[in-house]
Amino acid sequence: MTPITDALPDIPRELRFFPTDNKSPQHLSGEQVNQYNEQGYVFPLDVYSAAEATANRVYFDELMAKATAAGWDAYSINGWQLRCAGMYDMIVEPRILDYVQDLLGENLICWGAHFFCKMAGDERRVSFHQDASYWPLTPSKTVTAWLAIDDADLENGAMTVVPQSHLQGQIPFEKSAAAENNVLGQTVLDPERHGAAPAPFVMRAGQISLHTDLLLHGSEPNLSSRRRCGLTMRYVPPDVRAHKGWNRNAIICRGGDPGGHWPQNARPDGDEIPVQG
Repeated sequence: MTPITDALPDIPRELRFFPTDNKSPQHLSGEQVNQYNEQGYVFPLDVYSAAEATANRVYFDELMAKATAAGWDAYSINGWQLRCAGMYDMIVEPRILDYVQDLLGENLICWGAHFFCKMAGDERRVSFHQDASYWPLTPSKTVTAWLAIDDADLENGAMTVVPQSHLQGQIPFEKSAAAENNVLGQTVLDPERHGAAPAPFVMRAGQISLHTDLLLHGSEPNLSSRRRCGLTMRYVPPDVRAHKGWNRNAIICRGGDPGGHWPQNARPDGDEIPVQG
């Protein structure tokens, strides 16, 4: 029986892990593909040089300044990939797509992207959760690439995952209590009992991690004096279907969609900050 989440009771979805069957990966090693299948993630993967990572950070600094001036907070740059040229360019970066293609195949769709920015001293956390529980997509085949804009470590609230938890299907969750100070709204209690010992994603700016949408993950508050920003980019093969109009802002990054479910949207010209309201 296909599980249905409490968060989206009106949408039947197939929520289970779909392992990669790729005997000849071109950019990941065979061991890395096996790790993705068995542990639910692979990291760190080198993408941008130090100079390029600095340029990414400068771009984000400028974008964040514009967003803040328009009244948005540090977590608000979400789904702006068709408004922001720099964001679009990171999504279609060939070096990132090469890694993702080894997991998903030659046709790649990005349906969304989000700058997760924890400012220095930010007391909010991200409670342990599975991304697929939030999303009206089926089947659950999203691979998230998490691009480090800043260096990420335990001190500034690096993302931490529960290896092997993706093999459990959908895991029961509760609505987050106010005392958690959770950026999101769902909490999986006692996450360690659903997999192996938690593993933090310590990465240098310019590196990426890849994880499946059923992997339990979260992060602690950033009580350091350093910001921790990362760009999450959500990729699927074209057989995935999105409900509630979640396919509208898609980017066909590589190959195509023979079924026509995912529209091809053009690269934006510059950065357009949306108006609130």
